Amino acid sequence: MADTDPPATAPDLPDLHTLVVGREAMACRFEVVFNAGEVADATELGLAALDLVDAIEDRITVYRDSSDVARLNAVAAEGWQPVAADIVALLAQAQRLHEQTGGAFDPAAGSLVRAWGFLRRQGRTPDAALLAAARARSGLSHVEIDESGARIRFTRPGIEFNLGAIGKGWALDAVIGMLTAAGVASVLVHGGSSSVRAMGVAGPTLPGRRGWRVGVRHPLRPGRRLATVTLVDAALGTSGSGTQFFVDRGRRLGHILDPRTGVPAEGVLSSTVITPQAADADALSTALYVLGPAGLERIAPAGGDTAAILVVPARNPASVRVLTANLDPELVAWDSGEGIEVVRVV
Repeated sequence: MADTDPPATAPDLPDLHTLVVGREAMACRFEVVFNAGEVADATELGLAALDLVDAIEDRITVYRDSSDVARLNAVAAEGWQPVAADIVALLAQAQRLHEQTGGAFDPAAGSLVRAWGFLRRQGRTPDAALLAAARARSGLSHVEIDESGARIRFTRPGIEFNLGAIGKGWALDAVIGMLTAAGVASVLVHGGSSSVRAMGVAGPTLPGRRGWRVGVRHPLRPGRRLATVTLVDAALGTSGSGTQFFVDRGRRLGHILDPRTGVPAEGVLSSTVITPQAADADALSTALYVLGPAGLERIAPAGGDTAAILVVPARNPASVRVLTANLDPELVAWDSGEGIEVVRVV
C-alpha cells in the first residue's frame, strides 16, 4: 500500500559490517540493518520486526477488504464506528499533521486517488464531473475523530482513508519501538528506501562517530547521489513522482495529488524531510512536495527539530536547484558533481 516508492534514499554503509534482514511488504522492500555481532539474536529480532510490518499492513491497507481501514471506509458514513486505539491515535496524528500543513497532507483523499487511477497504478485524467464528485467526497473536514472514545465517523458518504503517505513511516516507528523494548541500541530500518529511521550509531562507538549515513538520490539522474545525510536518532522521508506518473497531452502528471485542489502537484522534483518520527517525516515530505518552496518555513521552521531538502528545476535543464531549511550543515555532505545549486532558505 505504498503511496510512493521513488528511488530517493538508501542506506549508505561503507566500510561497516552489517547484518541485514529484509522482506517485501507494502509494495516495497523493508529492511532492518544491525551492526554485525552487536545483537546476539539479531536475525530473530529482524524477522519479528518484519512480521510486525506485515501485521500493520494487514490492518491499514486499502487493498484488502478485511483491513481495519477498509472496513472503516465502508461503514463510517453510517455513524460512529469503534476503532482500535492505536489506529485512532494514528489518524489523530494525521489530523494534526493535516492542520500543520494547511491541508497539503490529507489522508482522507482516497476518492481523489481513485478518480485519478493511482489506486491501481493506472493513472488517467478524470473528466470535470468525476473530479468534482471526488473532491466532494474527499477531505478530513468530513471526518470526526473521538480519540478518547476510540471511535470515528464520516459526515459525508464516499469518504475514504488512504494512509499511503504515512503508513510506511508508522510501521517503521512501531518497529523501532519494538526493537528498543528488546534492548537494541543501534539499528537502521527502511521501507522502500523512501522511508528511513535510525537510532544509535553505525559500527563501533568511536570518538566523532555519529548516527547512520543514508544517501539522498538525485531525482533526475539514476545512480547519482544528491547528498549524504547522517541520521542521529532521526527519521527521513522522501517524496517524488519518479516512478508513478502518466503523460496527458504532453504534460507529465505524477501521483502525488494536492488534496486542496484535487489535481497532481507540480513544480517540485523531490522533497525530503528529516524529523524524529518516521510517520511525521513521510507525511511532511508529501506535504512539502505539494506546497513547494513556499512551504519550507511551515514544514521546517528555524530552531525546530525538523529539517527539509527541496529539489526544484533550475534554469539550466541539466541542473537542479536545492532549497534547504533548518538543516545542520555538519550532518549533510553534498555531491561534488556539477549541476547542483544549494540554497539555504531557512
